[in-house]
Formats: sequence, structure tokens, C-alpha cells
Amino acid sequence: MLINVTLLTAGTASADDLVRDFRRALQQLVAQNPPAAKAKSKALAVLVFPDVVKAGFIFGAQGGQGILFVHGQPRGRYRTVAASYGLQAGVQRYGYALFLMNQDAVNWVNNTRGWEIGTGPSVVIVDKEMARSLTTDTLHSGIYAFTFDQQGLMAGLGLQSSKIMRD
Repeated sequence: MLINVTLLTAGTASADDLVRDFRRALQQLVAQNPPAAKAKSKALAVLVFPDVVKAGFIFGAQGGQGILFVHGQPRGRYRTVAASYGLQAGVQRYGYALFLMNQDAVNWVNNTRGWEIGTGPSVVIVDKEMARSLTTDTLHSGIYAFTFDQQGLMAGLGLQSSKIMRD
């Protein structure tokens, strides 16, 4: 097994089952989002967080588990956590994938002891407007982020700090 950490949640799922679920989430994203498929075709690696939960009322938090796939093979387990403060209320679930486009981005993810989105290599959050003009020729940044499967409602304004760490 290429993942050298135990990928078990509550003792119910095997590491193989979790890797399969994470692959399925990534496959669903690229099947439903042509710009994500273009990014995947050029990416050296993809860090997938298929189920992030965010909740808050004034104070908020979010968290989720992810797997890094390098050339399609699982190479590590990650987690994302965030805290926020401000005028906010609600609960939301979503997934996101970070497409690592060059070796510098892959090295950054592998060699840091936790990093915040917005530090390190440039991260481009791909929204619907940008997605319309994204082609394999316009992929020039180190990391592209796509969200998917948003459910629930989270509304508000506030300050947030988000961190990604290797388990």
C-alpha cells in the first residue's frame, strides 16, 4: 500500500475503501466540470478533500480529510481545518480539489508542516466565470482549486484562517 498511514474512520472503512471514495469524488468532479478535467490533464498531482464540513454561529470551524494523488497513485493523507469569526450562521458541506500543476507546488505540499491557502505557491480559486475561459493553454499558476458538491447554507461576513496539514 502506498499510503503509509492508517486511513480508518471509526473503524468502519478500510484504507482501500477510502482511497476508492476519494477517487470517485475526483472522477465525479472532472466528469461534471470540463475546466477541472483540463486542469487534471496537466496536473502532476491532485489533493482531494471530498467532504469538508463548515459550521458556525458568530464563531465557526471547518474540517475535512484529504488524499494526495501523484500521477494517480495515493501518496499521503492530509487534513484541512479552519476557524472563523464574524457575522455568520449556518452549516455547509462541500468538497474541493487542489490541482498541483508543477513540481514546485508538489514539493511545497510535501515539504511544509502545514500551510495556509494564500501562502506559498499561487493558488487560483476557479469560479464559474473563470472556468469559462480556462483552457490547457491558460493554465499557468502553481495550484488551481475547484469546489464541488456544495450542500447546506452558510451565510455571513467574517475573518477566516484555513490550514492544510499532512497527517
